[in-house]
Amino acid sequence: MRDDLQVLGRAVKQAQYRQHRALDSALTAVGTTLAQWDALRAIGRSPGASARELAAATFQTEQAFGALMTRLAAQDLVERRPGHGRRIEHHLTPAGEQVLAAGHRVADEVLADCFSALPEADRATLLTLLRRLNDEGDAR
Repeated sequence: MRDDLQVLGRAVKQAQYRQHRALDSALTAVGTTLAQWDALRAIGRSPGASARELAAATFQTEQAFGALMTRLAAQDLVERRPGHGRRIEHHLTPAGEQVLAAGHRVADEVLADCFSALPEADRATLLTLLRRLNDEGDAR
C-alpha cells in the first residue's frame, strides 16, 4: 500500500514538473516566466488583492511574492496602489494585460499538448478527482 501511494505521489509530481517545464520554456516567447505569468493571472482574477492573498493564490511566500511584484512593477506590468489602512492593492497595467493574454494563448497550446494523451472524458475525471483531493485537503 505505501509503495503504491508513493508511486502515485511521484506520478502526480512528475506530471506537474513536466507541465511546469513546458510552460516556463514556452512563456519565454512572450517575454515572461511561469512564476511571473502566474502572478499576473492571479492579479487578473482578483484585481486589488493584497500581496498576502496573491502569495497564497500562487503558492509562494509573501517575501517571494513581494520580490516578484517589485520585478513586475519595474517592467510596468503591475501597479501597486494604496488600499484601506496599510493594505497595498495590486492591479495589472495595460502592458500586464497584454502579457497575461499572450500567456493564456501559450498556456492553452502547452496544456493541450501536456494532456493530449488523455481523451476528454479522462481529463474531466482527472479534474474531478484532483478537485476532490484538494477540497478534502483544504478541509483538514
